[in-house]
Amino acid sequence: MCGIIGYIGQRQAAPILLEGLRRLEYRGYDSAGMAVLSAQSLQWRKKKGKIDDGLAQVLQKLPLVGSLGIGHTRWATHGAPTDENSHPHFNSSGTIALVHNGVIENYDRLKQRLTQEGHEFISQTDTEVLAHLVGEHYLKLDSIPNQEAQRLTQAVMNALREVIGTYGIAVVSSNHPGIMVGARRGSPLVVGIGVGENFLSSDTNALVTHTRQVVYLNDYDVVTLTPERFEVVSLGEDTARVQINQIEFSAEAAEKGAFPHFMVKEIFEQGKTVQNAMRGRIDYDEVTSKFGGLNLTNSQLRSVDKVVITACGTSWHAALVGEYLIEELAHLPVEVEYASEFRYRNSPIDKNTLVLAITQSGETADTLAGLREAKRRGHIVLAICNVVGSTIARESDGGIYLHAGPEIGVASTKAFTSQITVLALLALLLGRIRMLSSQRGLHLIQALEKIPAQIESILMQSEKIRQIALKYAAAEDFFFLGRQYNFPVALEGALKLKEISYIHAEGYPAAEMKHGPIALIDEKTPTVIIIPQDALYEKTMGNLQEIKARGGSLIAIVTEGDTRTRDLVDDVIEVPSTLEPLFPLLGVIPLQLLAYHIAVQRGCDVDKPRNLAKSVTVE
Repeated sequence: MCGIIGYIGQRQAAPILLEGLRRLEYRGYDSAGMAVLSAQSLQWRKKKGKIDDGLAQVLQKLPLVGSLGIGHTRWATHGAPTDENSHPHFNSSGTIALVHNGVIENYDRLKQRLTQEGHEFISQTDTEVLAHLVGEHYLKLDSIPNQEAQRLTQAVMNALREVIGTYGIAVVSSNHPGIMVGARRGSPLVVGIGVGENFLSSDTNALVTHTRQVVYLNDYDVVTLTPERFEVVSLGEDTARVQINQIEFSAEAAEKGAFPHFMVKEIFEQGKTVQNAMRGRIDYDEVTSKFGGLNLTNSQLRSVDKVVITACGTSWHAALVGEYLIEELAHLPVEVEYASEFRYRNSPIDKNTLVLAITQSGETADTLAGLREAKRRGHIVLAICNVVGSTIARESDGGIYLHAGPEIGVASTKAFTSQITVLALLALLLGRIRMLSSQRGLHLIQALEKIPAQIESILMQSEKIRQIALKYAAAEDFFFLGRQYNFPVALEGALKLKEISYIHAEGYPAAEMKHGPIALIDEKTPTVIIIPQDALYEKTMGNLQEIKARGGSLIAIVTEGDTRTRDLVDDVIEVPSTLEPLFPLLGVIPLQLLAYHIAVQRGCDVDKPRNLAKSVTVE
């Protein structure tokens, strides 16, 4: 979840590293630091806090000079967020600097051994142990001349062979001013290929302003970079698989532009991103959908008897909507699993079960582990993923890209609606090769194609939603209620509010309130109820009346023209009419805006909420 950036070339490293860290800060913002090779010695700066409040100010007073360096922005795992625990960390002599994303599970045992051998540690991190371990192995290789790059690379490789856990690392040494070493297992690392310069980064957002050519490292890859070249070897195999890829998005796509926050920018992009998720995937002639990357024929898809979807967080909520969609349209049983539980459960899965992994980043540790477990059992695994070239995209048997562009806001928004769009198209495909009529399929396609414009119409209500948010920003508890397709939307609305405003919020199926949670309803606890004019409208109306009878404030998300609900609630937000299965694509937009405006009113940093980071690459 931490962010790594490395540079080697002819330009000054520090400004490039600082810019890269700012682009990576959504991966962690407890502290930041960098080390630059200057006059044959490693100079470093690191500081607790967000980059502009800490490291950037230190660099203004004490700049770093040199054309080789590594940087890091941290999300704390081992050790509290302090200056001492900030990266980079060094070996005993201070000649080797290392930054690290991941968790060294056996660091305690390694630390005890190194302490007995005379090593002294100044931090509580697992990373400092790894830096000392690399230094220890470096000393053992004194038969290899210092000027040879392979000594540092070999020391890194020898150290990593002792390590249990996950890592993405970048390493430099004052003894080797012409090289930088990187390695990965379980935590992403990307090589950026320039002209007379090369880069390392946790993801492509930090590289796109400098190069569009990248190599996504695989697990156990170790890369050695000079300004002119790079060489990849593998700890696990005789040769490494290297493929040069092109970054799809532009540098501008990863900027806020005129918006005050990335989150609101990404909320307002959803008309476009939903359209991108559909583009080229609708077949009007066959009244179905088509995907280029599934790597499965219709005959193979028809043999599927069950679907298991594994995901985390917002992607798990999208998976729940997918469960309703696939079961309704394709009559296939679907089971949705938390990826963090799925990998450890010995759940019986029939041989004709299709496993579907959903992830925005393509690097989520739990989802990746679940994918690998399913593949180990011999199941076909498809991925729904946003990041091209990510580990999950590369390791799945096939999949579907969202094409939503970079999502920088820690609280996911546009990925959620893109995932639901893709799941609706997949449900259409699975339904049409089974029993779904062409007429019903056509109605779904026509309704889907109206969604982008309908999203735009909801976004035009942002100021109205802001005014509603001002009324409830002081609340400390919220309920979100929905039924059927809108129950997962209620969960997602509650999650968004929790993530960025730190208000306690819970999502429930509307009818479950009377089975216990309704005891918490009072005049200080607002309820957001999603009540479209669908088949369960009257039932949900009854649940609304139960809240109203107990004095709870009510905010309703309703279908345009629903005057009956408007007369019963405190505040109402109208959304256009659409098919029942597609209402989540519209109903979630007001919830995203409500959470955003409440968080802004409370003075919260919506793009960098406390204790969170964007890509969860550790267990």
